[in-house]
Amino acid sequence: MSGTVPPTAVRVPRRRGTELLLTAAAVGICAYGYANVGLAAEGTVPPDTASRAAGLGALALAAHLVVRRCAPCADPLVLPVTVLLNGIGLVVVHRLDLDTPGPPAAPAQLMCSALGIVVFAVVLLVLRDHRLLRRRAGLLGVGALVLTAAPLFFPAVNGARLWIRAGGFSVQPSEFAKVMLAVFFAARLADVHRVAGGRRLPRGGGRKGKGKNKEEKGEGGERCRVVVSRRVLAPVVAVWLAGVGLLVAERDLGASLLLSGLFVVFLYVSLGRPGWVAAGLLPVVAGAVVVAALEPHVHGRLQEWLHPLAGYEAGEGTGQLAQSLFAFASGGLLGTGLGEGHSVMIGFAVKSDFVLATVGEELGLVGLTAVLLLYALLVTRGYRCGLALPDRFGRLLAVGLATLVGLQVFVIAGGVTGLVPLTGMAMPFLAQGGSSVVTNWIVVALFVRLSDAARAPVAMPAARPAAPRDEAREEARDEAREEAREEAADAVPAAGPEAAPAPAGAVADGVAGGAVR
Repeated sequence: MSGTVPPTAVRVPRRRGTELLLTAAAVGICAYGYANVGLAAEGTVPPDTASRAAGLGALALAAHLVVRRCAPCADPLVLPVTVLLNGIGLVVVHRLDLDTPGPPAAPAQLMCSALGIVVFAVVLLVLRDHRLLRRRAGLLGVGALVLTAAPLFFPAVNGARLWIRAGGFSVQPSEFAKVMLAVFFAARLADVHRVAGGRRLPRGGGRKGKGKNKEEKGEGGERCRVVVSRRVLAPVVAVWLAGVGLLVAERDLGASLLLSGLFVVFLYVSLGRPGWVAAGLLPVVAGAVVVAALEPHVHGRLQEWLHPLAGYEAGEGTGQLAQSLFAFASGGLLGTGLGEGHSVMIGFAVKSDFVLATVGEELGLVGLTAVLLLYALLVTRGYRCGLALPDRFGRLLAVGLATLVGLQVFVIAGGVTGLVPLTGMAMPFLAQGGSSVVTNWIVVALFVRLSDAARAPVAMPAARPAAPRDEAREEARDEAREEAREEAADAVPAAGPEAAPAPAGAVADGVAGGAVR
């Protein structure tokens, strides 16, 4: 039609230049840390500092160019924070290689970081719309269980079956399974809907404020209630129980705790009922008590957490947790300096479970706080992305992935500082572990894709020029509206309640809800 005004897009600042500058600064900080380690260990700057910095910079630049091309409206802070955390992890692992016997772990960690960036680029190139994951949710759930069960057919290492080993390579499939399960939970629980006054509300809920007990209201002000069918909830509970059972059988207690926490968070976010959260926590607590009582390894870690200095006081030496606490204490406020600590006394897990102790000792409380704030920034950007997304699946997925990172950081940081019992998990991007690095780069790729959808320009109708005011025509229009409203009100009793026309707002909401679905 000639009189139709085309819609215009609300322009959102893309901030790709800001992202590039912050990424370059992150690479510079990591190069400085690498040079600092060489100065502390050998008294000179390592000759390969420039080449290492150039390699990390090339990888970071490639990731930035992919984001610029495939997700131009993505959050500009996600990639720089990730590059900085990954670079700090490379520096710390290299520093520990200098005091640890055996083959160095830093070259393999660098290769896994490069592979993670490649996978990051592939995800952004292939997945152009996050809603495509919802169509494959069932397949991802089954695949996650298959990956989780695969280590049961391989030999145990230190009493645990966590890895698939072939030749000189090893993969920890539970790292990939947790992301697949997050997608499955988000897709299934996105089907939860709300009903108010006997009719189903759009996916976003009501439009007119909040009711009591955090219940939303419908168009008529009536309370709405959450409706959860067994068809929606039964597969989620079944997959969760199967995953936790497999992880406990493999003695991967850290992953089982992480999966249980993720399940409880999904229940609360999707249903908004504390009773459902309690129902999810009860089996988790009961299972933890049973495992702690029957599993000697878990019982030993629990006793070490309760009495970390018992061995030292009895003259039998110190355990890993006690050595970790000593490392944090010796670091003080500003730390001993990169390359000048003694956290290697912790033992074989210093590069994996206890890598945060090295950060606390050599960078001090200031450096440790800075690293934890980087994780907090990454998690909060994920939650912010979830609040801005228009579709329910995207919101649940963003919140779930952010919770996944946040729970890992809390459990590991709490374990090495004695706040919670220690469980075997890798600190995201910081600890040695190729599977963990690649998996977390996949999580970051999904963050970028979701934030791009959340910050994309929104089409808005263009403003029409103001027409000259005609008071007589406006009065005639108002009179016609009043007459039509009175005729409709008179016709309702005769035709029955079913014949009453639906309010315009309800029709609009129904159309909007269908579009979101």
